[in-house]
Amino acid sequence: MTNHIKMSAVSHSPSHLCFLRYCMSPHHPIPSFTDWDALFLFMKQQALLGVGFCGVERMKAGGADVPKAVLLKWYAVSEKIRTRNEMLNRKTREVVAMLEESGFRCCVLKGQGNAVMYPNPGMRTAGDIDVWVDGTREEVMAFVKGKTSEVDMRFHHVELPVFKDVPVELHFMPVSMNNPMYNRRLQRWFEERKNEQMQNWAELPDGAGRIAVPTWEFNIVYQLAHMMHHFFDEGIGLRQMMDYYYLLRTTDNRQWTTDNCGLIVTLKYLNLYHFAGAVMWVLHEVFGLEERYDIAPADEWRGRLLLDEIVKGGNFGQHSGLTRHGTGKKYFLKIRRNMRFVSAYPAEALCEPVFRTWHFFWRVTRGGGFF
Repeated sequence: MTNHIKMSAVSHSPSHLCFLRYCMSPHHPIPSFTDWDALFLFMKQQALLGVGFCGVERMKAGGADVPKAVLLKWYAVSEKIRTRNEMLNRKTREVVAMLEESGFRCCVLKGQGNAVMYPNPGMRTAGDIDVWVDGTREEVMAFVKGKTSEVDMRFHHVELPVFKDVPVELHFMPVSMNNPMYNRRLQRWFEERKNEQMQNWAELPDGAGRIAVPTWEFNIVYQLAHMMHHFFDEGIGLRQMMDYYYLLRTTDNRQWTTDNCGLIVTLKYLNLYHFAGAVMWVLHEVFGLEERYDIAPADEWRGRLLLDEIVKGGNFGQHSGLTRHGTGKKYFLKIRRNMRFVSAYPAEALCEPVFRTWHFFWRVTRGGGFF
């Protein structure tokens, strides 16, 4: 595949993307840097410092001139990431045990379930704990109210503040979409496959215990929908792309093509096909994903749009500037931002402000509070 990194939407920082490609593949040429602080900041904004440290270590072992101060700085951060992952593994199992003791089946979404797919699970920057609970909204809410008086409910999840240092979200559904028709299709697709997800067991590292995680087939659709949801909310980052990269590479060289794969039909039915093409282009450009892992043809136009937003916004859009504003101003800034995506994703972009307005009043009337 032709390397288009220098021509991409982030041509102002090609060395950073080359470094990321090097972190993923030891066969990629060793990059050279003079501004290590800028590289560190880029990897921090994308929540990839742990993976970056693995690359820095390999550069040093390969004879590159890596300053000692740089090595120590990255090492200190990587140890914090490793320690947090160990803690998240234990607490994820605690949450699962808490739910099981109350009679709920559950499935851990993303998070530590994704980490086990990495070559070094301890280097994935850990976030919060997301658990899909097999129960009605009323049953899950009764469980939460039995644990805390602080209830913050959204349409597809509710927070469970049982730990001071780790956010926990209990999901009524894995994720939702803005367009009502496609959301109904997606929820039906989830529901038809729920039972299998609740008993697909995986072992956490370091003997932390056993949890249920989504199957590969389920994760391919779910995590794509999750990224698309956040793309229209405040943004996604390269960590989510890296999760998807490793997910695809667990297929044992399975090859998907447009003429022989039912997955393509599913992606089109759920309105995820064009976004899948954008993700494939980003994974090729940034991580060097081999074409045999494609779930849809790479879409350069939508891919450049996606990569530009990723680099500008960082992890979950935290550096886009939207999070600095209050509810009212952010509401209109999001509308203006998402109108840029109408030509690429009309169904989701046009429905996003409608869904967000409905969700605001839904939360108020259901007791979920304000944004």
